[in-house]
Amino acid sequence: MVQMESDSNLAAGDLAPDFELPGVDGETYTLDSFADDEALLLVFTCNHCPYAQAKFGLLNELAAEYEDVAVVGVNPNDAEEYPDDSFEAMREWTADGRVQYDAYLRDESQDIAAEYGAVCTPDPFLFAKEDGEFRLVYQGRLDDALNPEDEPTRFHIREAIEAVLAGEEVDLDWEPSRGCSIKWKED
Repeated sequence: MVQMESDSNLAAGDLAPDFELPGVDGETYTLDSFADDEALLLVFTCNHCPYAQAKFGLLNELAAEYEDVAVVGVNPNDAEEYPDDSFEAMREWTADGRVQYDAYLRDESQDIAAEYGAVCTPDPFLFAKEDGEFRLVYQGRLDDALNPEDEPTRFHIREAIEAVLAGEEVDLDWEPSRGCSIKWKED
């Protein structure tokens, strides 16, 4: 396990790069799949990382709590080297209730993670809909618990979501997320 801090390719106001990824539910998802939502929380995550696992509960709560926000997990890890991150394992984790996001997607090629500049799991990106397009309003920590065993006292992502839904600017410092490195495939 290599600990990393996020360092995105995207800046505030940038459009969300489009994607076409398979979901564990058998559907294929693109940005247009979430066109009815006011915001999109795209989190690069996985099954095996303890940092990502520590945030499952929060992400599940957000998906259940906010009807106008799509909470989408994207797993880009090399499943050959990390079988717990295989598409089949992702389906199992969703079926048994550990993962209850609005969508859990597989980035087998790792192209989408690279395009977004994701480097760790979890690595969250919050986009608000503006004139029919998703623009980045926050990229950083989900909360202030930096280690898997820590209990959070501040939920940055909730503050950001609440601001978006209230039509306000997200007034948060973009402190990097912390987690395991994305497991890139060897060339």
